[in-house]
Amino acid sequence: MGNLHDLTLLLTLVAAMALWLKLSRARERAASEARMQCERYGVQLLDETVGLLALRLRHASGALRLERCYGFEVSIDGADREQASLWMLGDTLSELRLPTVVIAPPERLNCSAMSRHEPVAEPAEETHSGGNVIPMRPRRRTGKGATH
Repeated sequence: MGNLHDLTLLLTLVAAMALWLKLSRARERAASEARMQCERYGVQLLDETVGLLALRLRHASGALRLERCYGFEVSIDGADREQASLWMLGDTLSELRLPTVVIAPPERLNCSAMSRHEPVAEPAEETHSGGNVIPMRPRRRTGKGATH
């Protein structure tokens, strides 16, 4: 009977290690994506690290998948510290939130972000000059009193 208990304990430890390795690889991928997006939008990634903030289930490609949110800090001018986050669905960036920039499909924006009238940025083109200027487009108004 002791052998069965030892085997169960060993399998539990192996599963925990495998899960830890998978989550570590996902965090490294998110950190790499954060560095790339910060460079793209001309902000400085502080501490060169990201931390897992939240998990949620999302329907994607006809299946229910786990989406992870990672938080990190950025600096716009080198003298400030601002919160930022990104959502990863597998190895793919699904949403990015930098100070004054929200990049997400319109159906994914929550009502609280819309009530603050935050601008939604289009991803910068490859000819981006490298400054803090990000091309913006006006937000479409929906609901009562909206004109189309």
